[in-house]
Amino acid sequence: MRIGIIGAGYVGRAVAQHAIVQGHEVMVANSRGRQSLFSLSAALRCHIGTAAEAAAFGEVVVAAIPFHAYPTLPGAELAGKIVLDAMNHYPERDGPIAVLDERRATTSGLLAEHLPAARIVKAFNAIRAQDLETDGRPAGAPGRRALPLAGDDVPAKAVAAELVDQFGFDPVDAGSLAESWRFERGKPAYCVPLDRAGLLQALAVAERDGEVAHGSWRKDLSRAMG
Repeated sequence: MRIGIIGAGYVGRAVAQHAIVQGHEVMVANSRGRQSLFSLSAALRCHIGTAAEAAAFGEVVVAAIPFHAYPTLPGAELAGKIVLDAMNHYPERDGPIAVLDERRATTSGLLAEHLPAARIVKAFNAIRAQDLETDGRPAGAPGRRALPLAGDDVPAKAVAAELVDQFGFDPVDAGSLAESWRFERGKPAYCVPLDRAGLLQALAVAERDGEVAHGSWRKDLSRAMG
């Protein structure tokens, strides 16, 4: 499969590394241009390009840029593509966004409005980059970590779930794109190492207007979640 990755930060690089190990062909893009990606292309043996080129290249495209930059994603090139939304809204970085702060929208919902012809799946946002690199385990391994995904396009979710599994994690369908708030930043499932049962519980107890303590996702709360 050809996978385009827009964003060469920690998450984008971790996804690229997993994808290449699994035999996928990868193109990575960032906002600073090809020259800034020269070392990355040599280290990972991936293609590099512009955001538009990565979008056109990929059968699946991963959006892994700071959330405030989502309006820069190329709509024409992403039309009809499966777009995996790995972005999170951090107000201290992205600034206030009223519809998110007031719980009237989700990050993936805003992305879907910007890319109405794309097939959006929320995935790979609820795990720290370093954990994405190291926590993967073979299918069936005891305590295998689970990752949530959400979307309205069933075949697109199936492709996302297959990638999650290939990368070493149990995929858990959290429902429609409207339900993706259940594993956004600050929710009990966000970036906490949980197996399938624990993740399902964390998704179920999430409250739309509630958040866990800031930074608590840096601790291992899997035992507390049962």
